[in-house]
Amino acid sequence: MLNIADTLHRWCREARPFALATVVDVTGSAPLPVGTSVAVDEDGNAVGSISGGCVEGAVHELCRQVLHDQGPPQRAWFGYSDDDAFAVGLTCGGELDVVVQRIDPATQPHLGAALAEVAGDRPAAVAQVVDGPDALIGATLSVLGDSSIADATLAAEPTGQAVADRATAQLRAGRTALVSLGGDADTCPDRLCVLVHVAATRPRMLIFGAVDFAAALSKAGRFLGYRVTVCDARPVFATATRFPHADEVTVDWPHRYLEHTEVDGRTAVCVLTHDARFDIPLLRLALDLPVAYVGAMGSRRTHDERLRLLREQGVTEDRLARLRSPIGLDLGARTPEETAISITAEIIARAHRGTGRPLTCTTGPIHRAPA
Repeated sequence: MLNIADTLHRWCREARPFALATVVDVTGSAPLPVGTSVAVDEDGNAVGSISGGCVEGAVHELCRQVLHDQGPPQRAWFGYSDDDAFAVGLTCGGELDVVVQRIDPATQPHLGAALAEVAGDRPAAVAQVVDGPDALIGATLSVLGDSSIADATLAAEPTGQAVADRATAQLRAGRTALVSLGGDADTCPDRLCVLVHVAATRPRMLIFGAVDFAAALSKAGRFLGYRVTVCDARPVFATATRFPHADEVTVDWPHRYLEHTEVDGRTAVCVLTHDARFDIPLLRLALDLPVAYVGAMGSRRTHDERLRLLREQGVTEDRLARLRSPIGLDLGARTPEETAISITAEIIARAHRGTGRPLTCTTGPIHRAPA
């Protein structure tokens, strides 16, 4: 539901009931991930998409029915078959498991609080029970970025604390997920399947080296949703004017900045200076941090010399294996803009376990679970 947070926040402010259809499981080449939602209000206005167009008509009608009947949540499955693929099936060959429920903002004020946080670009999570005892299906609970639990229909249940703990953990990890809970008489007696919708803060892209390639990469990173920082020790080059797409431009020694800034498992570190004075202390530190990606620009000759110097600094082989250098995928890139696409393509491939090969040369599912 957080993919349409802005509109849902407005509907909650207006106390406008709506039906929410949410993808709770996908298999095959389903186009959109778990947690993606469509919402339909009482006037038939719709927002969002769960299939890229394949089943939107059928989902819209199911939402209208659930909203009108004011009954319990309904489960629907959409898959591929020769008979109905172009009617209500997925022409791409995937399968979607969808839960549709009626939301009345007046009775679930915590949803409005969570949606307000997300609309304001602040982190929040909403846990939604999608399977379990009939009385709990559709129950929700919200966790805000400061780990506080908003008033929720689920909070009063014996299982509420277990759900809240898991939602808090998913929020810290920054990942929407379908989780199973229950079976423990002391903490969560009911067996539940809970979809935890997460809107985390933007992942960070740290670009070291205030060069032309950094300007193009900062633009590409911003387009992909990263919070981009450009850092360089030379104040004449590290200026906001040269990097208008960066969220932050910092003048500091790269390793000193990295040592004191906040990173997590989604952070991409891109070293574009190809100057050993900056690169070696920076990479020595970066390769020890729990970040998603560490890449360094330079020729193969520069890379070999860089590895030699890092080994002299005591960097182990398993740490060196994390280094993506020369940086980027082999796209034949030459310009800064092409190189930025090459780098971001490699970052995407690493995040989603992609091969980097043309899809025409691969088999099996196009979409993979996140690494």
